[in-house]
Amino acid sequence: MADVFEVATGDGLLSALPERERTAEVQVAFQGLLQIRRVTDTAPAAWELKQMVRAVALALEAAGVPASALDASGARTATGYRVRASERPRMVCVDWLGPPGSGAPQEEESRLTACAAALGRMGWEALLYRGPRRRRFLEVEPAGPDYGPAGG
Repeated sequence: MADVFEVATGDGLLSALPERERTAEVQVAFQGLLQIRRVTDTAPAAWELKQMVRAVALALEAAGVPASALDASGARTATGYRVRASERPRMVCVDWLGPPGSGAPQEEESRLTACAAALGRMGWEALLYRGPRRRRFLEVEPAGPDYGPAGG
């Protein structure tokens, strides 16, 4: 029996699959998501709104943006995006992280801007902010009048 597909959020281990196989898996999952959107005529679809970390990570991975990763001890081993839950409802955050000495802080503004553009094409609104220790991050929420901030 095949393993279940798990999207790369940037806080897990690197995929053990060869790059070609991983890319194929991501594209199958992404095409499935697009089909759900077509059938339900919603973007983002209800599934995405219930699992925003996974949905945003899938959109980024499908766009070819590399994910960060951790090793078994929790040390960061790859430079890329990390999608995490936000303290605010109906919102997630995207960081650009890498191992010490990777240069991730120097490239985070340009890389997060590219992430925001990719997410915008998929029906997400992403705004760039500067947070603690002057590190930049994106706040991501569903775009459009039907998906404004919670309670709005």
